[in-house]
Amino acid sequence: QVQLVESGGNLVQPGGSLTLSCAASGRIVSLNSMGWYRQFPGKQRELVAEVTSISGTTRYADAAKGRFTISRDNAKNTVTLQMNSLKPEDTAVYYCNLQSPGENYWGQGTQVTVSS
Repeated sequence: QVQLVESGGNLVQPGGSLTLSCAASGRIVSLNSMGWYRQFPGKQRELVAEVTSISGTTRYADAAKGRFTISRDNAKNTVTLQMNSLKPEDTAVYYCNLQSPGENYWGQGTQVTVSS
């Protein structure tokens, strides 16, 4: 079993920045992908960004490209999402995710609100 603990969600003004962090603990398989998804009210969760453990390959949603940066520390089993130039349409609950062969884990979610 793997536990994911998120932090960093907050209220921020348009154009501002936030950093989301997620720490994983438990039985973590070395080959995995960690990332962030977000969910708007009444919608399914959608990928924001993810990064793989071995190669460090990253993948971003089109809405995140150029504004968000994902990084990870394999030694600490953490993943960070740096979000810049935030827009009101980025307002959502953001979820940390860890995937390994045959397994898929979620954090509890953290609220990001972009509003003046």
